[in-house]
Amino acid sequence: MMYAIVDIETTGGYASGNGITEISIQIHDGLTVVETWDSLINPEQYIPSHIESLTGISNELVADAPVFNSVSADIYALLHNKVFVAHNVNFDYSFIRHHLALSGFTLNTKKLCTVRLSRKLFPGYASYSLGKLCGSLQIPLENRHRAGGDAAATAILFTKLLEADTAGIIGQSLAKASREQALPPNLSKSYIDRLPSNPGIYYFKDQKGKVIYVGKAKNLRKRVCSHFTGNNVSRQRQEFLKNIHTVDYEICGTELMALIHEATEIKRLWPENNRALKKFEQKYALFLFEDQKGYLRLGIDKFKKQGNTLYTFNNIAEGHNLLRILIRENQLCEKLCFIQHGRSACTHHATQQCNGACIGNEHSDLYNARVEQAIGQLKDMLPSFAIIDQGRTDDEQSCLWVEAGKFYGMGYISGYTDLQHMEDIKSTLQPYPSSDYILNIILSYTDKYPEKKRDINFQAITQ
Repeated sequence: MMYAIVDIETTGGYASGNGITEISIQIHDGLTVVETWDSLINPEQYIPSHIESLTGISNELVADAPVFNSVSADIYALLHNKVFVAHNVNFDYSFIRHHLALSGFTLNTKKLCTVRLSRKLFPGYASYSLGKLCGSLQIPLENRHRAGGDAAATAILFTKLLEADTAGIIGQSLAKASREQALPPNLSKSYIDRLPSNPGIYYFKDQKGKVIYVGKAKNLRKRVCSHFTGNNVSRQRQEFLKNIHTVDYEICGTELMALIHEATEIKRLWPENNRALKKFEQKYALFLFEDQKGYLRLGIDKFKKQGNTLYTFNNIAEGHNLLRILIRENQLCEKLCFIQHGRSACTHHATQQCNGACIGNEHSDLYNARVEQAIGQLKDMLPSFAIIDQGRTDDEQSCLWVEAGKFYGMGYISGYTDLQHMEDIKSTLQPYPSSDYILNIILSYTDKYPEKKRDINFQAITQ
């Protein structure tokens, strides 16, 4: 078997936005290096000063070097029928593959990562960076942070790995069924091996144990592995993968529960790589407050975390439609509900649909009684139900609880629970914060699976 040991220098950390400034390829026959190819590359873009300080490769140095496209055929010929080997292989491979593709070549080879192999075959070192690992193994490393020097040291390291591999670990890594080389360099395969195929949520954590991403899954193992496939070479993804050191998980009874738990955990932990759910906020709400004259007032306004919020809405039109129903059926004043504005009486006062609270002709006690009546009507209008579904095991069921249009919480109950007495179940559930996002996905679920919905007698529970 032939191996191509590769090291590159670049203008930045991700392939889609950066160029290659130097390449070294060492062809290894399993015993020793049999061929070497090195070249500076003109990246056709500016080399940042901090990169120049690290590598010593300046814009002047590469000014007369070949551009990648002019040597791409030579590079492809050296790589396409070999095993691609590098220290943190996915970085080098992503750059080479991306730039070969721009030149019309499709690279699709097996990969080996000397970081991952070193962790297995030479365990116990404090660091597996190339420089420190070479120091620990007494491998000469000359011309550090230049492609030729780093590739030569990696070739010596790879020879030592081959010699130390008495258990056939390298062969196992190259097996077609093995996805290990696709894993981030700092994530042990043992974390993947212990993942179940159940629904649930998973946490990617960095070296210090900080959660950097929370996700939900119908199948935990399959979903986690999907993060490490594909050819996305963006800076965001490269940084994300590099920072994954561990994976934790929590099994849920259903994908719906996983979705809700994910949303809650993102709000609690605020991981840096979760972006979509961070943007979701409740936009409008129905508020209740008492004004200086003692009148209870209902109104629609932008959602605020502080305040007496009765219900939330995705848009203001939805809120005004509901408020107008409450006004009409309880003979409330549109002016006191902020539907109409002005100093004079509301337009409904002339038609006796308003009793004159807007101009002080109706005492606040009488008006407030009808506001309280409207609030009671609102509670009756809003849905109260539970969803009974499969649990984590055959001996339990899952239960999600919605009360008066708000998500209360969820949990697990015995598979033998008497569902005729739903009010006894609520106390066993874990409360969760409610939001429009969570309520909307629950309502969509009940539309799709109405047979799993159990109506709740809200009056019986609250009395």
